[in-house]
Amino acid sequence: MATEVKRLIRVRTDKGATFKRDGFGKKRQLSDSWRKPRGQHNKQREQKKAKGALPKPGYGSPIAVRGMHPSGFFEVLVASIKELEGLDNKTHAVRISATVGDRKRVALQDAAVAAGLKVLNIHTVKPKAKKAPAKTASKDEGKTKKDEKKPVKSKLAASPAKKEAAKPKSASKSEEKKAPAKKEAKPKAEKAAETPAKKEKVSAKTTKAPAKSAEKVSAEAKPKVSAKPASETKAKKKTDSGVKKNE
Repeated sequence: MATEVKRLIRVRTDKGATFKRDGFGKKRQLSDSWRKPRGQHNKQREQKKAKGALPKPGYGSPIAVRGMHPSGFFEVLVASIKELEGLDNKTHAVRISATVGDRKRVALQDAAVAAGLKVLNIHTVKPKAKKAPAKTASKDEGKTKKDEKKPVKSKLAASPAKKEAAKPKSASKSEEKKAPAKKEAKPKAEKAAETPAKKEKVSAKTTKAPAKSAEKVSAEAKPKVSAKPASETKAKKKTDSGVKKNE
C-alpha cells in the first residue's frame, strides 16, 4: 500500500462521524442505524445542540479512498471460481459469500490464494468425521460378538445330547424306585399249597351262610296260632241282648 493511500485512510477515519437516529437510546426496538428525522418539531432536524449531527458534505471521505477497505484494497464479493477471473491482485481483495458451503469454499479459497488474491474472510474448514467407518466398525464389532457367541451355541447344541445321555440314568433310577414296589414271584408249589387253604376258608364262609338261613327258616316254620272258627267270631259279635249288629 502506498504511503499516500495510508495517509488518506487515516484522514478518513479522523474526519468520519458516526450518525445515529434520533431516540435510539430511548426505546429498545430502535437501533442506532441512521434514519433521517422528518418530524415537524424534531430537535435533531432543527440541529439543536447535543441532539446529534446530521450528514453533510463536509463529512465525506477523500475520493481516492472512498469505498476502500482499511487494508488498502477494494472489496469484491465472490461466490464461484468463475468470478475470480479479471481481478487484479494489487488492487482487489476477495470476500467469499456466506451462502457458499464448506466443500465449495475450500476449492474457492485455494483458487484465490493460487491467483495471489487476498481473502478477507478466510476460514479454516475442519474435515468432518466420516460416519461410514464408524458404522463399519460397529458392524465388525457385531460380527466379532457373533463369532464369540458361536461357541455358546455349540454348547447349547451339545446340551440336548447330554440330556439324552442323562435320560437312561434317570430311567434306571425310576426302575430302581419301582422295583421294590413289585412283589416277588412265588414258586408254583407254594401257590398250590395256598390254594387249598383259600378253598377251606371259602367253604367255611359258605357253611356259615346256610346255618343262618336255617335259623331263619326255623323261625318262619314255627306253628302259627290256629285261627279261631267262624262260629266263635260270630258269637262274639252278638251283644248281651242277643241282637245281632251289622246284619
